[in-house]
Amino acid sequence: MDLEKQAETNIEPKAETKDPNLVDYDGPDDTENPFNWPTWKKGRQLVLMAFNTFITPLASSMFTPGISDVMKEFNVTSSMLGSFVVSVYILGYCFGPFLIAPLSEIYGRVALYHSCNLLFLIFTIACAVAQSMPQLIVFRLLAGMAGVCPLTIGSGTVADMVPKEKRAGIMAIWAMGPILGPVVGPVAGGFLAEAEGWRWVFWVIAIATGVMMILTIIWYRESYGPVVLERKAARLRKETGNPDLRSVYDVGKLDMRLFMTALARPIKLLFGSPIVFLMALFAATTYGYLYLMFTTITSIFESKYGFSPGVAGLAYLGFGIGCMIGLITTGIVANNIAKNHVKRGCFRPESRLLPMMVGCWFMPVGLFWYGWSAQAGVHWIVPILGTGVFAIGLMTVFMSASTYLVDSYLRYAASVTAANTALRSLIGALLPLAGPSMYEALGLGWGNSLLAFIALAMCSVPFLFWKYGAMIRTHPRFQVKL
Repeated sequence: MDLEKQAETNIEPKAETKDPNLVDYDGPDDTENPFNWPTWKKGRQLVLMAFNTFITPLASSMFTPGISDVMKEFNVTSSMLGSFVVSVYILGYCFGPFLIAPLSEIYGRVALYHSCNLLFLIFTIACAVAQSMPQLIVFRLLAGMAGVCPLTIGSGTVADMVPKEKRAGIMAIWAMGPILGPVVGPVAGGFLAEAEGWRWVFWVIAIATGVMMILTIIWYRESYGPVVLERKAARLRKETGNPDLRSVYDVGKLDMRLFMTALARPIKLLFGSPIVFLMALFAATTYGYLYLMFTTITSIFESKYGFSPGVAGLAYLGFGIGCMIGLITTGIVANNIAKNHVKRGCFRPESRLLPMMVGCWFMPVGLFWYGWSAQAGVHWIVPILGTGVFAIGLMTVFMSASTYLVDSYLRYAASVTAANTALRSLIGALLPLAGPSMYEALGLGWGNSLLAFIALAMCSVPFLFWKYGAMIRTHPRFQVKL
């Protein structure tokens, strides 16, 4: 296997050796190598993965417009508890990645996709039939823990199959789920909850999950290199009768020490690497703002502009359009930069930061715009345009941070994504709880201005790593033992 392909597969052989019992790919053109899969096969896997990654974030916010109905049915008056039943799902995103990502680097991607999709379906149905607020909260938490799977290992699946000069564009397709799912959710959920009740929101999600599960069971294929080669070695052992054949990435029998090391890897990366921590913190801040706005925008447009619950859901379209603009622009620009840098022989992970260094400024601008226009009560289109500007910056930060972390830690792409997802989800779950109190104390104008000032400070992060990222990645002090 040539060095370019070896680097791209996220993995490193134990050592160069001529041991005839070691099983590797049959040269650089071996069709079993996911990098050499035909385009239709990669495309099918990526489209299904995008569908998978869309449904579970959709569930995070789809019943947001129906919260008032939930509170009435269960006789709940606390606005914080109403916000928590939304954000507890994202809290589940904090815990799931620390188990899912390491397991995917031991047993492969597909087994985790199928297991978590089944659990997600079960807990979504449980939400639909919940008979009390505590039941709904617990089932939402468990659904979030299972539903985070495609967000956690999706970037690893992309890195398994796609070379770096094309990776940003493909990551853009994958990133549509985590961002557009929560945006589309309230738009559809507003009318559905108004017409059929909040329980039907969960039934619709369960039906979509069932369809998605059938498709993925039929067409998902394993893409993680060590697992692909281990299966090849097992097949050859059976065909040749040679029990000594083993994968070139074989680390021996999986014992408790290796298992615990794998489980601890995302935590080590998050707290041992300044790159992972600060980039994840920036992405987490943007994600927290998104969910804070999700939990307040319905009430703002209902009270200030007299929107019905269904029409209030349409206020989220500003996020959707902004996300699409940011998604397409960042994907195209990042791919062109990567191709150009690869051609010139100067590509490095920090090349991924260039779009972020420009796009991140849209976030504070959008927050100022949205907050003060809503405070003044000007025409409803003005604050919606502000959310669109914010969403452009959000998408740029989300995309650039994800690809930068994956390229910096290719071998452990799933674990570094897990660290990113966990921190992002923790802030996404907790920050909305402070939203109602913050807006009550400061108003929409100064409340969103506070968020904008924090975002302005965070905009220094990509510039910091553009200059010092390579030095930090290679400095012995910051080498995380994985």
